Amino acid sequence: MIRYITFIMMILLLASLAIAQGLGIGPQAGYFKSEDAEKGEWMFGGAMRIKLSPALGVEGAINYRQEKYFDGDLKVKSWPILVTGLIYPLPIIYGAIGAGWYNTTFDYSGSLENVIEDETTQDFGWHFGGGLELPLGGKTRLAGDIRYVFLNYDFKEIPGSRELKSDFYMIEIGLFFGL
Repeated sequence: MIRYITFIMMILLLASLAIAQGLGIGPQAGYFKSEDAEKGEWMFGGAMRIKLSPALGVEGAINYRQEKYFDGDLKVKSWPILVTGLIYPLPIIYGAIGAGWYNTTFDYSGSLENVIEDETTQDFGWHFGGGLELPLGGKTRLAGDIRYVFLNYDFKEIPGSRELKSDFYMIEIGLFFGL
């Protein structure tokens, strides 16, 4: 029983420290381009950032993105859940490193529709990058960064797809409203 009470007290202490340092929630939007996708696409979602200290922070985000391969016969729709550690060498500049759980639907049409069935998978990927976080007044902050994501989809059933690369870069902007 003492362990549970101690654990709950530690959680409350850490939460109050995080809120005192800065907790922000808000929308994100960005542009991404996979190496072998037909073109870059827009993505959107939401994120929460907590500054644990002036030099360290954590971000959690959920986004939606979609890309096309094989002349549009394959649409890849993804809902990644991302966790990112943030390191601030200067108050407005940060480095980012993290991981993501990518819930992905492969939607086949056209020449691939009768050959391969649609499927939904979960894949793990990781990312790194850096950006700027600017105060806008009060507790509102604007963040913009570029990240490179390592994520290899398995296009296993499509002939000639072994060499396809689905790693991508993303440029995103987020607006965080402090609580």
